[in-house]
Amino acid sequence: MDKPVLEVNHLHTYFFTDSGVVPAVEDVSFHINKGEVLGIVGESGCGKSVTSLSVMGLVPSPPGKIVDGEIIYRGSGNIDTEEDLVKVTPKRIRQIRGNKIAMIFQEPMTSLDPLFSIGNQISEALFNHTTLSKQEARQKSIGMLKLVGIPRAEAIVDEYPHQLSGGMRQRVMIAIAMSCDPEILIADEPTTALDVTIQAQILEIMKRLNKEQGTAIMLITHDLGVVAEICDRVSVMYAGQVVEEADVRTILKEPKHPYTQGLIKSLPKIYGREKRLYSIPGNVPKPGSIQNGCRFADRCPEVFDRCRQESPELLSIGEGHQCRCFLYARKEEVDHV
Repeated sequence: MDKPVLEVNHLHTYFFTDSGVVPAVEDVSFHINKGEVLGIVGESGCGKSVTSLSVMGLVPSPPGKIVDGEIIYRGSGNIDTEEDLVKVTPKRIRQIRGNKIAMIFQEPMTSLDPLFSIGNQISEALFNHTTLSKQEARQKSIGMLKLVGIPRAEAIVDEYPHQLSGGMRQRVMIAIAMSCDPEILIADEPTTALDVTIQAQILEIMKRLNKEQGTAIMLITHDLGVVAEICDRVSVMYAGQVVEEADVRTILKEPKHPYTQGLIKSLPKIYGREKRLYSIPGNVPKPGSIQNGCRFADRCPEVFDRCRQESPELLSIGEGHQCRCFLYARKEEVDHV
């Protein structure tokens, strides 16, 4: 049986600043199977983007550094091609990045180079990872633009980023990411700042690429509506840690961690009569500010003494369902007795 195409185990990514060490990601583990869409969910500042940059080998160094853990990449889920991306050479990570593992960044206007045409920017990835000629790369670029639903692809290929709308630029980012047929696509908030109709179109493109090409997708978002639309499984992150992981139906219908429950409760309800939307009290703590206890304790409605003294482990509470909460540790202890 094939193993996950990407497996992150106990990842720790820290930033070493003049003010001290900032632990942005601590003990994060998850996996993505071939053809699967995994959602990484959480508030701003919880470590989602740093996790994705760690996988891509793009954490700025200095000040950032992966201090522990492993990121196992397996081509087509084949154990014979297993590589730990934390330990491979810079040359090898460049061969994988953009080729086998590609990324759509959050803001396309700052990710696209304003001085180069759209065609040149798609062709750059092709020149780096394939043996296509200049003319072949141009034709492939036009084909990729058509694949992501851009009209007038033959003309757009010679235009520049400032000439396109936000939705068109995001489609170009997807075309660049998919140009080398990657096995894994990391999408960091791909629908942020786009209007609702364009969001739906971008998600439809990603779903089609996932189904037709079997691309595994790691989708980073704070929008639970997007999660419900496209994801198979969900990992919920809080303060640099995964606090719950399960299939998307379980997360949305039967969330167990108080933080996940708060996120679900804060969604507006079509038939609800609430005058105010629910919001989780307080803010995400500054990385490294909580030395003892559960990181959600100060905001948690279920908090008790143990939560402020010990850090909970990620526990298995059902088939494919994990939760980092002492509510379930306590239940396990009672069951064991």
